Amino acid sequence: MIVRNIDHPEVVQTRYTAHGGAAACMLLDSRVLEGLLFFAHAVLKPGKEIETHVDPYEEVYYLLSGWGVMTVGDERQEVTAGDAIWLPCGVPHSLKNDGDEDCVILVAAAAI
Repeated sequence: MIVRNIDHPEVVQTRYTAHGGAAACMLLDSRVLEGLLFFAHAVLKPGKEIETHVDPYEEVYYLLSGWGVMTVGDERQEVTAGDAIWLPCGVPHSLKNDGDEDCVILVAAAAI
């Protein structure tokens, strides 16, 4: 069994700024996962944006708290806590926190 806490030393070592906006860390990654590429935790502060980018893998964003505007390809939609957003491989996407509280996101990624 592998259990990782957000404050676990191996998780803390992975902290980075995701696409110009979110403070993120890898809870689990390819060092231990067999089918997924990674499982991450991110915090997007009010007014910040995960800039438009394209990933060479499929992702799912799950909002734990907060809200924002998600753009996937040509589609744009308001999203809020409890929403899961599927991001197809190779499609540009971004998330802007236009609220007044942190937007906390779990991100799972898998190769297709």
